[in-house]
Amino acid sequence: MTEATTDGLTVEQANAMRGELAERIGIELTEVSTERVAGRMPVVGNRQPFDLLHGGATAALAETLGSFHAQVAAGQTGTAVGIELSCSHHRAARDGYVYGVSTPLQVGRTVASFEIVVSNEDRQRVCTARLTCIIRQTVKPT
Repeated sequence: MTEATTDGLTVEQANAMRGELAERIGIELTEVSTERVAGRMPVVGNRQPFDLLHGGATAALAETLGSFHAQVAAGQTGTAVGIELSCSHHRAARDGYVYGVSTPLQVGRTVASFEIVVSNEDRQRVCTARLTCIIRQTVKPT
């Protein structure tokens, strides 16, 4: 995909910045904008011993999408740091992919909160997560 992000990056460039854990567990960003950040993750390779998607992997997907969304909100002069993640797991996933979409609940000058909905291939909700981040300006805007 070559869709541009709000910072002028392509989705490929955003994926290159997604981090080691996201890369290791197969998270792929598919859309990045101020309105939403979306991605997917394979279930196989991220299952717990009972062949179900591991809740921690789902939380990692949610935090990756929400954190990237917070960084987009912080812009080039700021940095975002997660301070709280809450996940409610609704149903199991056994194979295929799960898809996550982060949408802003509130984006302020110093705090931003996002809802991340993770669904299976049948569009059934697997998990609902909420991530809160602090936004710090690292460079004074000119």
